[in-house]
Amino acid sequence: MAHGVFEQKKLTISGTQAQALDQARLRLVWVVMVLMMGYFAIGLRMGDLTLLHHKDLEASGNDTASAVARPLRGEIVDRNGNLLTASLKMASVYANTTMIDDPQQLAKKLGAILPEQSYADLLEKLSSGKEFIWIQRDVTPKQEYAINAIGNPALGFQDEGRRIYPEANMTAHILGYTDVDGNGIAGIEKYFNKQLTTTDKPVQLTIDLRIQNIMHRELAAAVEKFHAKDGVGMVMDVNTGEIIAMVSLPDFDPNHVGDASDWEKFNRATLGVFEMGSTFKLFSMAAALDSGKVHFSSVFDASEPIKIGRFKISDYHAKKRALTVPEIFIYSSNIGTAKMADSLGPTALKDFYKSMGFMDTAPVELPERGAPIYPSPWSEVSTLTASFGHGIAVSPLHLIRAASALVNGGIMPRSTLVKQDNQPSISQGQRVVSAETSQKIRQLLELVVADGTGTKAYVEGYNVGGKTGTAEKNIHGHYEHNASLSSFIGVFPIQAPRYAVLAIIDEPQGTPDTHGFSTGGWTAAPVVANVIEQMGPLYQIPPDLTRGRLDIEKEMSAYLKDLKEGSTLASLGTDH
Repeated sequence: MAHGVFEQKKLTISGTQAQALDQARLRLVWVVMVLMMGYFAIGLRMGDLTLLHHKDLEASGNDTASAVARPLRGEIVDRNGNLLTASLKMASVYANTTMIDDPQQLAKKLGAILPEQSYADLLEKLSSGKEFIWIQRDVTPKQEYAINAIGNPALGFQDEGRRIYPEANMTAHILGYTDVDGNGIAGIEKYFNKQLTTTDKPVQLTIDLRIQNIMHRELAAAVEKFHAKDGVGMVMDVNTGEIIAMVSLPDFDPNHVGDASDWEKFNRATLGVFEMGSTFKLFSMAAALDSGKVHFSSVFDASEPIKIGRFKISDYHAKKRALTVPEIFIYSSNIGTAKMADSLGPTALKDFYKSMGFMDTAPVELPERGAPIYPSPWSEVSTLTASFGHGIAVSPLHLIRAASALVNGGIMPRSTLVKQDNQPSISQGQRVVSAETSQKIRQLLELVVADGTGTKAYVEGYNVGGKTGTAEKNIHGHYEHNASLSSFIGVFPIQAPRYAVLAIIDEPQGTPDTHGFSTGGWTAAPVVANVIEQMGPLYQIPPDLTRGRLDIEKEMSAYLKDLKEGSTLASLGTDH
């Protein structure tokens, strides 16, 4: 009996304990639910601050405010792995102005720490009534420490990626820049924006920072010496189309892009299009030789200017006699070139220019690419004038790419700024001229530097070939005699070309050293020579000292003499 009572009391106690445990569990569940609801509410509030209020800020026109942190973008390096740009993690300070009791006092304290900000601007931000507003992006660690020391809970920090460009101006037009929120706005930064923001793999360029520095230095010196408006310099591998250097002056510092003008940010190498003048004789000559209708022994009468209505085509270095084809090229005869192009027929030159890419934008991994300007409709007069680069405008990239095709054996390379693990073979490109025509072009280019208009580009041991160009600029529909674009396109080593080097000087002024001349042979050719002289040893290209300038001149004189003695106007019948 007693045993039964004991069991009943035990069961009663057990039931009481179970009820207490159930109540404890229920309370715990409620606590967890309340906490979860609190976290959920905080999450919604944070989403409201980072998304909804970000839109409000953008709508208000405050381009310095954004609740979205800049991403850490990938690196860009040169062909040798040298860093060209990267992102550093830096703090940016923001404020919830609804929590600020005394914006005037806080503005004074922040103004003492942030000298870039005026008191008026800080006060305006702190009094805006917004729950999120950027106070300043990219503060220094010292500034971050000082702001923290203020101890105001309305202020906070957000880690962001700040883009830095160690080479500053040196590669500005190639790399481009980003906006305040870290989006690519120009150059490689814009072209590869998605890759740079979604992967860690660096973008490796074909640019060689060493050659870029050389070209930048030499071109800048020439622009300053000749009091020119601007300049362009490029180096291209003639076989792969890789761009080794590309300079456009004036330039800018992408670390402080807000200080740059549109004039400085304009990439003349790929976006600018210009009438290139006599450098275009390189292509009309190639068209003539490749047609089979014109040979080195062909002769054209260049004794008198060509009259077209009230205009006339004359020669700057007039010989006032009949010229063989090599002489037309060496002495850069407009008259001879025009008559030679005319002998091909009404559309032959136009078709050849199209095959050289002069009627399409040139391929390159940049958003800034200029469309060529050419005569439309193409008339008989267009053939004459376009043969020496008058009335047709292309970018410097067009020019150096097409020149590379003429000297590398006749294959058009695909110009590129991006290094590839497996560079496409040159044989995969489109053939534009025969290998025989390419060889003749190389011979002509060597003669120009040996004893023609390009002697200032001669570099002992490196067998340079090239072509000068001087074009009057078309300003508001009129050609200005005192405003010219002077250029030189060089190739070396000319027997087995590896690199093309281009220099363009815009509106150079003659100096006592140039006897007052401002043509391409006096202003641009020395830039090319200086670049080649430094580039050759860097690239371990052995100099050829077995054949100097005098040897080339003797060979040329003997060759031209043989052409003259074996040819007459009457027997050739190629003059028009």
